[in-house]
Amino acid sequence: MSRQAQLIARFAARDAHVAVIGLGYVGLPLAVAFAEAGYRVTGIDLDARKVDAINRGESYIEDVPAAAVAALVKAGETERQGEGEKEMSLPPTPLPHPPAALSAGRLFATTDYSALATCDAASICVPTPLNKTGDPDISYIINATEQIARHLHPDMVIVLESTTYPGTTTEVMLPLLKKGGGRGAKGEAQEGEEDAEWQVGVNFFLAFSPERVDPGRTDWTTRNTPKVMGGVTPACLAVASAYYCAAIETLAPVSSPEAAEMVKLFENTFRSVNIGLANELLLMCDKLGLDAWEIIEAAATKPFGFMKFTPGPGLGGHCIPLDPLSLSWKLRTMQYHARFIELASEINTEMPRYWVQKVQDALNDAGKAVKGSRILVLGVAYKKNVSDLRESPALDIIHLLGQKGATVSYHDPHVPAFEHEGIAMRSMDDLDTALAEADCVVIATDHAAYDWAAVQQGARLLVDTRHVVPG
Repeated sequence: MSRQAQLIARFAARDAHVAVIGLGYVGLPLAVAFAEAGYRVTGIDLDARKVDAINRGESYIEDVPAAAVAALVKAGETERQGEGEKEMSLPPTPLPHPPAALSAGRLFATTDYSALATCDAASICVPTPLNKTGDPDISYIINATEQIARHLHPDMVIVLESTTYPGTTTEVMLPLLKKGGGRGAKGEAQEGEEDAEWQVGVNFFLAFSPERVDPGRTDWTTRNTPKVMGGVTPACLAVASAYYCAAIETLAPVSSPEAAEMVKLFENTFRSVNIGLANELLLMCDKLGLDAWEIIEAAATKPFGFMKFTPGPGLGGHCIPLDPLSLSWKLRTMQYHARFIELASEINTEMPRYWVQKVQDALNDAGKAVKGSRILVLGVAYKKNVSDLRESPALDIIHLLGQKGATVSYHDPHVPAFEHEGIAMRSMDDLDTALAEADCVVIATDHAAYDWAAVQQGARLLVDTRHVVPG
């Protein structure tokens, strides 16, 4: 049996030790899915608070139940001896849903990258933000790759999940890994490896498989959401697919990492552009004296050729506001202007200002100025029923109202407090009192916990960015 076949067999038998680098909204659900599938999983994160929470059996991600984490870390102390790992007795055949007793002790977290030395595979789930000039910041990917390269060993599988521009896997990661292969944690070439450059698809395997996490969803999860996979070579695709198919029900192979990287960016650009079109429809209808939501609902009665998108306060989350711009940046380096992407971003980014103007107009009609008015913002998470604040347009609305001299407060049942760009706020304890005291209420996030009829009755003035209040 070839070494590649042996590795695939290890994944099939769940006789593998895998690592997940980055334990946030993507990494922790993935680590739990791998552990529940039967792998021994080491989560690596530089945030000691996350590591400690996991090792206590706690979850800081709403989509991951604490009970699931606790069951997987249970008895972990008996499975580990000191800093090393002791092989667990595993069944010889795949287990789609291993029993709880077998799962116990399968998840452990650390801040120490040296754990990679014993891992058969590693998945990278680190952030890919934009810098202040709007260019993609892939420093987290580079840092994780450099750490893997220090501990790269024969037959290791590396899968990047972080959203990034086409070419990152092969143009940035691959050279670092080939250079680091066989050099060990001290960066020194091992005996017999002084002049050798490791071959991808032979000595190690590299692939890209974009995350598709949608916080707050219960119908589509890490396990049942189809996963795109692109390997650098056919062998890379085969091995990476064997690694992932233990935990993911459906894999969608593509021809290359670049194709997989582009798939993810197209998915998010599709949403960004269509939400931008819905937001511009709102702006146009405002000028024409029409109800944009009436137009959208009527258009949605067409049973073919139309997909419903709705306007709102702007884009939020870790993907849609940012990812299309990394594609736009990549294309600018090739002297191409991605006009749809940039126009949609311009429209979506301006929506908080549009809604602040609506607040100002409502107050003016009531004989009040924004300056000195008490304004309550309902919901600060970027979408309903989650606590995720990343790129939330509600935060922009709060900042803009504050700049105009308003006294701003907020209420959010999912976000008890937050700090953002120099401001620190706590959610109002008594919603009824907050509604009664506010000169104007802004609905920024349509959490299911709110009684919208009561909100409408309790507010003096109401600006509804989500179209959840009748009338």
